[in-house]
Amino acid sequence: MTRILITATNRGIGFELAKAALARGWTVFGSVRSEVQAADSAAQLGPDYTPLVFDVTDHAAVKNAAGQLGGDIDILINNAGIIGPDRQSALDMDFDGFAETLAVNTLAPLAVSQAFLPHLRRAESGRILTISSQMSWMGYRQSDRIAYRASKAAVNKVMQGLATDLTGDGIPVAVIDPGWVKTDMGGPNADNTACDVAKGVLTIAARMKPGDTGKFFRWTGEEREY
Repeated sequence: MTRILITATNRGIGFELAKAALARGWTVFGSVRSEVQAADSAAQLGPDYTPLVFDVTDHAAVKNAAGQLGGDIDILINNAGIIGPDRQSALDMDFDGFAETLAVNTLAPLAVSQAFLPHLRRAESGRILTISSQMSWMGYRQSDRIAYRASKAAVNKVMQGLATDLTGDGIPVAVIDPGWVKTDMGGPNADNTACDVAKGVLTIAARMKPGDTGKFFRWTGEEREY
């Protein structure tokens, strides 16, 4: 049975990823930041879902959670993310907010990947996927939400490097553009539902092979440019 770890499963895309994975008959582990969120998500998602309580920016807590989890992990999805501070233009930047955005969107996916790498190595075909953004594409020159854009462009590069370093392990690493999604972050006017995007992401996760490592996918399955 496929065992999947998804970060930030208490709401949004993460919650829908957990639901969709459970619908496939998979065993799901999901990170949440508090015991209250753990109890709430477990009540909604059922017995095949196990909440893991840690903040993705607390690297010691991430390592501790990994150390307490037995068995292997077939798929890791780095889903946790934030949009960033209210002031984030290149001419007016909340630098503390920028640092927090990088901590969540860029550093945390690498920290979680490193911490759970032994579990992925124990699996027959471990895979790592990280939720990126269409706003990371270097072909865009828009300057709004520049902290968010920069954090997602940076995580693309980090994951590209991880893909290279794990080639010998046969663990493919990819990033995924979920499009504009109707969530608390994306707002009600977005193009895609979190449910549809989650199903698309899991379809990619289920079929990933070593030859896909280093790629940037759209949630609909097509490869896209960095």
